[in-house]
Amino acid sequence: MRTIGESRPALSMPLDVRTALKEAMTRLRAAHVPSHTLAAELLLMHTLGRDRTWLYTNPESQLDPSAVETYFALIARRAAGEPTQYLTGKQEFWGLEFEVTPEVLIPRPETEHVVEVALEVLGVRGVEIDRITGAPSPPLRVVDVGTGSGCLAVALAHELPHAEIIATDISAVALVVARRNAARHSVADRIQFLETDLLEALLVSGLGPHPSPFDIVVSNPPYVGRHEAEALAREVRDHEPHAALFGGPTGVEIYSRLIKQAGGLLRTGGILVLELGYHSADEVRKMFHVQRHWANLSITHDLAGIPRVLSAIRI
Repeated sequence: MRTIGESRPALSMPLDVRTALKEAMTRLRAAHVPSHTLAAELLLMHTLGRDRTWLYTNPESQLDPSAVETYFALIARRAAGEPTQYLTGKQEFWGLEFEVTPEVLIPRPETEHVVEVALEVLGVRGVEIDRITGAPSPPLRVVDVGTGSGCLAVALAHELPHAEIIATDISAVALVVARRNAARHSVADRIQFLETDLLEALLVSGLGPHPSPFDIVVSNPPYVGRHEAEALAREVRDHEPHAALFGGPTGVEIYSRLIKQAGGLLRTGGILVLELGYHSADEVRKMFHVQRHWANLSITHDLAGIPRVLSAIRI
């Protein structure tokens, strides 16, 4: 803690790694930034192009004045509320690094449960080579609704080499980012990106259920209610795209449309996997009962015990 009259380090003077980190942590903590230590580390790693091991094994390395200027400019932006992921332009998901920009929602660890559940429910259909006959499995037809950064589509393409995937989004600029992520991970040849509201374009085009219906539809749809906006962290409320956040006045409005549309595209025995918003599980479950052509509803909880992913089978 500084004593009265003690000044901050002059940023024009040379700083070593240790001093820069300590000063950055102090500024972020004063601005009430969550996980301020991690943010300070990630932004310095980004500025220097180094990993965390290097930072802590070279604490006395002097920083170039231009690096100091760049670093503390990023720290100021983070202190003002900009998410670290938008400042570094990347976020890890499913063990893969994704480009993220303010045009797309930042992938969350909770959304990895969608991939886990999809793979689990697919079972043997998710295996590229039949373990008994040795024959290739039939191609899987997959749709990712509201793809954003493309994290779900790319992760599933990575896990399912025999999958043909359509990734939809209402945002053309989000699809640009998703295409870059597909190319980054060498799966662009198996993902078709489509600008549409939910599944509407598939229902009216030749890409739809004929001649081959879809095997699985996955989605992390907008599910925050607009009445909850003020309760969101400023990083989320002020910087992430509202079209990817808000699902209507209560947050569950999109689910009914999505469930109905998915029912028109999935084959018999096809799978729908949805990420759920906080406290939305009961309302969404009722929607499946109303539409009546679904079975085997199952809800998976996340590590915090919150109902996070719902899966259902088309009958």
